[in-house]
Amino acid sequence: MKYKRILLKLSGEALMGSRQYGIDPERLAEYAKDIKEITDLGVEVAIVIGGGNIFRGVAGAMAGMDRVQGDHMGMLATVINGLALQNALEDANVKTRLQTAIKINEVAEPFIRRKAMSHLRKGRVVIFGGGTGNPYFTTDSAAVLRAIEIEADVILKGTRVDGIYTADPEKDLNAVKFDHITFDDVLRKGLKVMDTTAFTLSQENKLPIIVFDMNKKGNLLKVVSGENIGTKVNL
Repeated sequence: MKYKRILLKLSGEALMGSRQYGIDPERLAEYAKDIKEITDLGVEVAIVIGGGNIFRGVAGAMAGMDRVQGDHMGMLATVINGLALQNALEDANVKTRLQTAIKINEVAEPFIRRKAMSHLRKGRVVIFGGGTGNPYFTTDSAAVLRAIEIEADVILKGTRVDGIYTADPEKDLNAVKFDHITFDDVLRKGLKVMDTTAFTLSQENKLPIIVFDMNKKGNLLKVVSGENIGTKVNL
């Protein structure tokens, strides 16, 4: 395996499958099988998952809700998704731990860096819920922050698109895919990979990002093996 320890970033929307909202059990089971495949090969896996399939703070703010209140609701949504993913992984016989940035002791462990790294070394998948624990920060920022803290080799951003394009490939048929691109080129071209705070934090810490299609079976294993899947962003 090219990467020993990874941080997998999943969007909440990815869990919807073909549904309009909520969680698709079949999609969860597919993800669990893909993750088990790489953990069986000795890859240490941490996961940050969004909450957009349940609630999005920004949308709530636009509808008149207080932004801070909305973001806290979004944090709780990521914990719900974390619990669902934990259940799917354990059904696939993968040992897991759910850690949260906000204290919910009856549901999950609080995030403690040393404890998280200990779990990873013991072969457990660690799911980080609750974002950073602070409003105004996205789960992209949480993913980069946690990846740096646990000393991950790479951030794998699993999406429904197979990489970074010059334009939205779902809207522009002439969009061209990048196999590799630098952080500076992403900023110069105005391409959307992560929010600016998360992207800058990743750049400053020289932490590469790979954007790939998580919904294609076997892609996660190919990425971790070093195959040229998706788009790699580094210095």
